[in-house]
Amino acid sequence: MQYKDYYKILGVDRDIDQADLKKSYRKLARKYHPDVSKEINAEERFKEVNEAYEVLGDETKRAQYDNLGADWQNGQSFNPPPGWEGGFDFNQFSGGGGRSSGGFSDFFESMFGGGFQQGGHQRGSHQQGYQQRAKPANEVMKLYVDLEDIYLGNSKRVRLPNGTSVGVKIPKGIEEGKKIRLSGKASTGGDLHLQIELNKHPLFKREGKDIYLDLPIAPWEAALGTSANIKTLSGELKLKIPAGSTSGKKMRIKGRGLPGKTSTDLSGDEYVVIQIATPPAETDKDKKFYKEMEKKFDWKPR
Repeated sequence: MQYKDYYKILGVDRDIDQADLKKSYRKLARKYHPDVSKEINAEERFKEVNEAYEVLGDETKRAQYDNLGADWQNGQSFNPPPGWEGGFDFNQFSGGGGRSSGGFSDFFESMFGGGFQQGGHQRGSHQQGYQQRAKPANEVMKLYVDLEDIYLGNSKRVRLPNGTSVGVKIPKGIEEGKKIRLSGKASTGGDLHLQIELNKHPLFKREGKDIYLDLPIAPWEAALGTSANIKTLSGELKLKIPAGSTSGKKMRIKGRGLPGKTSTDLSGDEYVVIQIATPPAETDKDKKFYKEMEKKFDWKPR
């Protein structure tokens, strides 16, 4: 029998969260639905997609599938682990709708439907003991990252609750509050969910995929226009500041924000926010100069 890589079938990474997993499933289900799809293998692909989501769409079933191991490759010859008699009660799996396992692959039936005979009757006391065994509790731990980690998709060493450390890949563009799941890494033996928290950045503020940078300029630069070297997450660039700029004016640098999470998800933008900084009048000479400006310019700011 061949191993089924359900993550590959849905075109997603193994650490994808349930919300994004559901979006990917719905997109593929629409694409391959036999009633509307013009794909040659639509019906076969539709069945594969549904089978994959039947398992991965439920956190408990997904955890049991992950326990088979992440090192198997799609299409590789596979035999169930010793003592595995099917991890799920198939009646629960089908939602009580009476759906039989016959519509799924041999891999699925062996892994998740093989513990039952055709009438839905359980065979063997081993299966009963397996289902009654309590699932290890999951844990949540905060993972603090820099904006550059999210931009570049860096890897970080994370110390686990049991004292060991592992390397964790930070998905590009991941949102604050989202979680990265480490299967079986909790101190309880369950899954460890790393919740992304963003360290305060000395220059940038984040809003979704966009980043914001305050740029202080002098009054004469605002009035006459100038050029300034601007920091971005990918390096510096020169930005032209138009004459007559006012405080709060936003200048967009397209595509210099955070990357999208997929190849079709566009990157965000960087917004440079103009802040006019006024020189202090600390000496009598400075104050005299401001008085002369007051008389010279017939202008009321309010």
